[in-house]
Amino acid sequence: QSKGKKPLFVQLVLDNIWSLYEAVMKRDKEKIEKIVTSLGLKIGPRESRHADPKVHLNAICSQWLPISDAVLSMVCNKLPSPLDITAERVEKLMCVGARTFDSLPPETQELKSAFMKCSSEDTAPVIVFVSKMFAVDEKALPHNKPR
Repeated sequence: QSKGKKPLFVQLVLDNIWSLYEAVMKRDKEKIEKIVTSLGLKIGPRESRHADPKVHLNAICSQWLPISDAVLSMVCNKLPSPLDITAERVEKLMCVGARTFDSLPPETQELKSAFMKCSSEDTAPVIVFVSKMFAVDEKALPHNKPR
């Protein structure tokens, strides 16, 4: 960053996003057309003529940088394989609150082996894990509270 040089991420990624955002918000049709043709995108006339520039920006970004592809590839590349899960972790996921794995009904305990196999056979049970996350301020976490 010395001598006015920008970091590589800013030069290659952020500057392009910012220039697209600025062109769409200022409705610079020539610059938008240049960006769209250089990226090889096909933006419909309905989105191009919409009164809200965010609709036009969303149409361009959803083709240029689709969030679904990015999220799926990140999940595939970064999350561990479900086959690598430990028996202790399966027990923790199957238990709610203060309940122990041994207190679960026998039918539920039998699902542990199916959970660990991750089988796609027709006879294998379907197991769905639903998780809900709440955004919490870092200061509200117990390890950050002053004593």
